Amino acid sequence: MNFTNVLLALFAAIAGSGFLYLLLRSIREGRTRATRRAAFLDDVQGLFSGGLKKLNPDGFPRLSGTYQNHTFDVQVVPDTLNFRKLPSLWLLVSLPEPMPVRATFDLMMRPRGVEMFSKHAELPVQMAPDEAFPHDCTVRTDDPQLLPPRPLLLKHTAILEKPRAKELVIAPNGLRIVWLCEEAARGSYLLFRDSEMGMTPCPAQEVQPLLDYLLNLRKDLSAHPETMP
Repeated sequence: MNFTNVLLALFAAIAGSGFLYLLLRSIREGRTRATRRAAFLDDVQGLFSGGLKKLNPDGFPRLSGTYQNHTFDVQVVPDTLNFRKLPSLWLLVSLPEPMPVRATFDLMMRPRGVEMFSKHAELPVQMAPDEAFPHDCTVRTDDPQLLPPRPLLLKHTAILEKPRAKELVIAPNGLRIVWLCEEAARGSYLLFRDSEMGMTPCPAQEVQPLLDYLLNLRKDLSAHPETMP
């Protein structure tokens, strides 16, 4: 074997070793990512009794459990399809039980028409937002004549003034608030299109106020005879 062939064999061995190292590193990082994603709501799960947890196909968890004698649904939805903004991780907190209302009220903050976690755009009627509603929102419903009274809506839409609030749904089959958990790191995303999120667990103290908010909204809806079917 001449010197050139020896060098080629050496380079091939180095390249093979480098490829193997990168492959093993990718596998390790993938396992770490999957483990962290799966544990994203573990702290939140402690708020519930009799809670159930399952993993969605994207690896993020979904919880169902009892809090203050009511069953809640909490899920995490990554949004990486909107190229006009940073990828986002949305928290959908729902109280899926019959509500004393006859129409759906859906207020979306900063709508872009690509909110894949929402059915906001499917509601048939877009209303002019009340002047006292948070700025830069749209309101859709299936019947403008059957919405809860204005004072109640104003009281409970005030939370959407917070920068991380995204959507409030009041419907006959339940309530939902959508909250921004996390955004991808701007530098990594702009330079490398790295949209990794969910590596740090969601704190229970960030979710508990949303559970309490929905319970208070439910209580106020039940106290208003105008909302009864």
